[in-house]
Amino acid sequence: MDATILEAKQLVRTFGGGRTLFGREKPGVHAVREMELQVRRGETLGIVGESGCGKSTLARMLVGLDSPTSGDIYLEGAAMDTQSARQRHDLAKRIQYVFQDPVSSLNPRKTIRASLEAPMIHLLGLDRDARRRRLDELMDAVNLRPEFLDRYPHEFSGGQAQRIGIARALAAQPEILVLDEPVSALDVSVQAQVLNLLADLKDKYGLTYIFISHDLSVVEAVSDRVMVMYFGSVVELAESESLFRQPRHQYTKLLFDSVPLPGKRGVRGEDGLAELPDPLNPPKGCAFAPRCAEASQQCREAMPPLNPVVDIQHYTACYHPVGTGPQESQNTRDQ
Repeated sequence: MDATILEAKQLVRTFGGGRTLFGREKPGVHAVREMELQVRRGETLGIVGESGCGKSTLARMLVGLDSPTSGDIYLEGAAMDTQSARQRHDLAKRIQYVFQDPVSSLNPRKTIRASLEAPMIHLLGLDRDARRRRLDELMDAVNLRPEFLDRYPHEFSGGQAQRIGIARALAAQPEILVLDEPVSALDVSVQAQVLNLLADLKDKYGLTYIFISHDLSVVEAVSDRVMVMYFGSVVELAESESLFRQPRHQYTKLLFDSVPLPGKRGVRGEDGLAELPDPLNPPKGCAFAPRCAEASQQCREAMPPLNPVVDIQHYTACYHPVGTGPQESQNTRDQ
């Protein structure tokens, strides 16, 4: 898992903006802000954060469903121009997307057979016999009966529909799957079945996963590394065990403290009147500063860089990391 298979540099996505007919500048929503990302071959990289933090926007850019405003995406060192039809075709063969809502992600007018055959025809160019063999393999891989192929999406439960969505993503024989909240719409028992299936498929096909979720327990269970996003930026990145043992960013700690538990009254330490950042006018410093009890004037004036804190495998963008003394905090700022 040492080799980098997917990388993003200075990735930015802004919606809107530009200028009016009379030359006045229009505000734009900053969804992703100068993102740096490295995904190792064979790993599961978990991405967590609040709704609206830019997780899904990042995912759509990585698979070519959306184009970055600026920045570059590299697949095994080769820059991918998502505006180019040829490179979008190549990207689609190697990276596929599993959507959050399994039923609505399938075309209601097409049978499951037609949905699964589409990537085989348009991306792989398989003939009829090859498609038939591939369909049999896929249905067996996701534990669905072959007769389901001639049914329509509305005839399936959520768990079955998500298995079909996974089979469709695998149809193009990709190397990377981007899983955007793949189990959040499912019952708890079905979630466990789908997560076990994903683990088996990863081993069977040698896949790399980018797993997006707001459920910390799911992310902890499936991830090798975890990236925490806030307001379009990476605020913490670490091995899963290290991050869940000791979160270092004040926002990550808030996420952990917010997990509902029996007898737990609520989150302490956050000002309930603190305002969320304005996406049309992002702050100059740390976006979490208005909600952070440890924020200093330095936090409000300059965005903290993503630096290693204590452990060189554990990165955080915070001037006052959780659990570090004054000297360690100073060393982090100096790096």
